[in-house]
Amino acid sequence: MYTLSSANTRHNLHKSVLVIGSGAAGLITAHILIKDGFTNVRVFSKDSQPGGVWEYSKIYSGVFINNLFGDYRFSSLEMPKHPSRDPKRARLSAEDMQFYFEKFADTYLRDRISYETEVVNIARPKPPFDSDPPNWVVSYLSKGADQVDRMGFHRIVLCTGGCHKPRVPATFSPSAVQAAGFRGPVVHSSQFRSNLDAIFSVVGPSNSDSPSSSACSLGHNNEPGVVVVIGGGKSAQDIATYLANEGHRRNVCMVYEKTDAFIASMTQLSDRIRKSRLMGVLSPHIELRTSVERFLHRTWLGGKIVRGIFNAVSNYSFKSFQIPSTSPLRLCQDPFWSLRVNDEVCRRGNGFHVLANLGKIHIEAPARAIGFGQDKRSLVLSSGKVVRADAIVLATGYESSWVDLFDAKTIDQIGLGKYPPQYVPLDSYDDEWKGYTSMRDPPSALPANQEWMSCIYRGIIPARSILKKDLAINGAVFSANNGYVFETTAHWISSYFLEDPFLKIPATVKEAIQTTERTSAWLRRRYPDMLHWTNESHSSDIQFWSWPQYCDDLLRDMGLPHGKARTGGNALTWLFKPIEVGTIKELGRERVMLRMQSV
Repeated sequence: MYTLSSANTRHNLHKSVLVIGSGAAGLITAHILIKDGFTNVRVFSKDSQPGGVWEYSKIYSGVFINNLFGDYRFSSLEMPKHPSRDPKRARLSAEDMQFYFEKFADTYLRDRISYETEVVNIARPKPPFDSDPPNWVVSYLSKGADQVDRMGFHRIVLCTGGCHKPRVPATFSPSAVQAAGFRGPVVHSSQFRSNLDAIFSVVGPSNSDSPSSSACSLGHNNEPGVVVVIGGGKSAQDIATYLANEGHRRNVCMVYEKTDAFIASMTQLSDRIRKSRLMGVLSPHIELRTSVERFLHRTWLGGKIVRGIFNAVSNYSFKSFQIPSTSPLRLCQDPFWSLRVNDEVCRRGNGFHVLANLGKIHIEAPARAIGFGQDKRSLVLSSGKVVRADAIVLATGYESSWVDLFDAKTIDQIGLGKYPPQYVPLDSYDDEWKGYTSMRDPPSALPANQEWMSCIYRGIIPARSILKKDLAINGAVFSANNGYVFETTAHWISSYFLEDPFLKIPATVKEAIQTTERTSAWLRRRYPDMLHWTNESHSSDIQFWSWPQYCDDLLRDMGLPHGKARTGGNALTWLFKPIEVGTIKELGRERVMLRMQSV
């Protein structure tokens, strides 16, 4: 069928494409490009195996993902069952994800991925050019090589994600640790798995099945040591749970100001709630395209219903885990205003909230760790308290992965950074969403939020480079359904590189930038106290609850069926119709048909 496409499309199929990263976004992007007919697609991966954050060397037992088994996958491959998987377990584990991505890479990308190949720089080529100059020169270091190699590519897709470069506070930098003379290991959560032996060498199994808060106090040298986990996010919870669970039972203390919000129930909820458009419609969106959304977010009664439902969900989640009103576990984000929301599915007997509720994980909150104690084996907290620390795990987040790939000048030229508004003032869009009744009484906006001005169109293309058609991003849009979003995005990118005439993109750089400025203004309003902890390579756009509307926008750009025309349902049922990844399985064929019609 490609023989019927335009000469321009056929020409682009022979342009070389480098996908950087072998996580979920990198794997599906490379697969879609190859399936679409691109003849020269390569993947460079710093890791030794596929999977990204779920790569074999980074995972450990007991980590569960915010999905049920089979939810987080791509349309071309069902999720195989891991040999050691408990058939009674509904939750999706880290081992399941690692097993799936290895199967996916082996099935579709064998011999396409160069593992242990670290990209150290990406730049535009400098004169003199050859007769067919590439758009990019990529410098990379292969395992065992003693010098950097270079290779030219016509197209690049950044799939490096936002969990690549650890964010380490200055207080706990290697130089600060050395200056303080702290005696134990201090590791970032991303290196937790590889540093288990170092941690366990100073923190032995607890003498009690129920470690008490006294174990974390000073002066108890008969105890086998304490691990302090700094942070309240999902990584911190997973690590604390692993340490406190059966088989290890280490004394573990968590220090945080706020922990992630969570959603849970006593029993597993129906797919009509978990996998439908319901949560997306209940969450305010930049465009209210349906009458239901306009009612919920622009009327007094609708706003009351939306906020009431979110509050009820939060209260029911606390009730499901029997968390007392005075518990530090109540110091969590508001699920309506937050990006940090975990889906616990249903109560687990050995999960984080249960263990913390039982006292098997000691919590110091609200508090921040502000330095080391003078005894060189403790931490000083902002509350004035000093807690014992034989080992420290920093679950303090990540920085952008792009800053190590481009120099500052290239980042600015491409448009990957954060910028002040170029065409309209920051408050130009205030009146547009002023009538959203569901967003009344927001949290206080942090000053740092006002500096956040991403210029990534649709979260995929830097607006400044949109007409060059040689650079795209996948995996940086923050959403609650990565599998569906990454696959839909991969098709959009393929059409963009092919220069498909049916793909609607801004006609000028100015138009693209203006669109991104409006999106940034919306995000500042939607998440007033959240954007300060995100990074560019993890939040090129934020479509957390509203991922169905985002995918509809991408499909609309490609001139393909979207909304209930894609996922099914009628005027009464479309809101509760489960959105299955199988509904996008034929996107490639659908795009071919559009391409044929445009000849």
